[in-house]
Amino acid sequence: MPRPPTRPSRPRPPCSTRSASACTCAATWRSDVRVTLGVTAGIACLTFVGVTACSTSPTTPAPTGPRVDAKPGAAFVLEGVEGLTKVAQLTGHDSMNRTADVEVVGQDLGSMFDADGRTWFVFGDTFGARAADQFGGGGTEWRSNALAWTTDTDPTDGITFGGYVLDDRGRAKELIPGKKVDDDEMTVIPTYGFAANGAMYLAYMSVRHWGDPGEWETNYAGLARSTDQGQTWTPLASPRWGGTSNFVQVSVTNLDGVLYFWGVTHGRFGGVALMRVAEADVERQDAYEYLTAVEDGEPVWGSDPAKAHQVIEGTVGELSVMWSDYLHRWVMTCTDGAEESAVIREGLTPWGPWGDPKPLVTQADLPGLYSPYLHPRYVTNGGRTVYFTISQWGPYNVFWYRADLKRRTA
Repeated sequence: MPRPPTRPSRPRPPCSTRSASACTCAATWRSDVRVTLGVTAGIACLTFVGVTACSTSPTTPAPTGPRVDAKPGAAFVLEGVEGLTKVAQLTGHDSMNRTADVEVVGQDLGSMFDADGRTWFVFGDTFGARAADQFGGGGTEWRSNALAWTTDTDPTDGITFGGYVLDDRGRAKELIPGKKVDDDEMTVIPTYGFAANGAMYLAYMSVRHWGDPGEWETNYAGLARSTDQGQTWTPLASPRWGGTSNFVQVSVTNLDGVLYFWGVTHGRFGGVALMRVAEADVERQDAYEYLTAVEDGEPVWGSDPAKAHQVIEGTVGELSVMWSDYLHRWVMTCTDGAEESAVIREGLTPWGPWGDPKPLVTQADLPGLYSPYLHPRYVTNGGRTVYFTISQWGPYNVFWYRADLKRRTA
């Protein structure tokens, strides 16, 4: 239940191997080596310092998917957004999904990921009963997290849930239990989900204490795994990251068998760092590599998370990252703790450079907003129109919005 940018005080609630089309580059990953993920003759491949192992065809068409290289001097093309529109309310009493039927009347977040032919919506603190005029989080029947799923691929009229993962009482189930003890473990909040190696994973943070607006203390961040379509979850002893690290809250993308994690620390007043791991090694702490520098546009990776280089400086909170076919750029949405708004920016590669933030949703548009999450499945008009979840503190529920990307003309 991350707090919105502003709100009144309230009582506390009771490679291994990587393959690409026509090119296979195999190498043993090791720490503190420079790795360039480039495109040569239209083929993505890994080039290690002193080691290159791949074959290419000069007649291979140029890539049209996500890029991990940037043309020298490439310009930013995102001018901003227009046509912001509220499409639907996804959770709560008045929602299109009748979530009160599974004792969900107040709920926030709503990041999305694909697994097992479904899109999964990941929620934070969830309440089954609360006063109709209650402002902000709180209530009874408190669960620290919940998970809904859908097969709805048409974002234009909202997203119809196929259901929630349920407990034996027929309620939306708490996936990763939290102690619910302030200054110990107040709650456990999943920040993103992803699929890997035939399993589902949730990245989560153990919250020690909710502080002032936009600030909270965390014990650690880690992963939980499910092998039964989200019905049961096992928190893993490893990997884990410290509660003040730059990877407490993350957004995850799988790019050709490599998982990229864009991360921020606790709260909304830090910058964004980047780490990665081969999908096959996602449960190995020592397999993670951290971006430590960018030299002449090339990423430098190391083994120490404390040396992670920030690809974006600023006041970044809950975030999501995806590739935009419309812009031919990476795009990131996040809560901006300083501006008290939701913003969007573009990146030329996963490690940047990243452009300046552009307003996506302001307090004037939606008072008490936070946590804007994109998903590559939910775009229309060739990717120009993007749909996203966003939370509002007042009713403490999740809404579905759309906006059109404005691309600069030459």
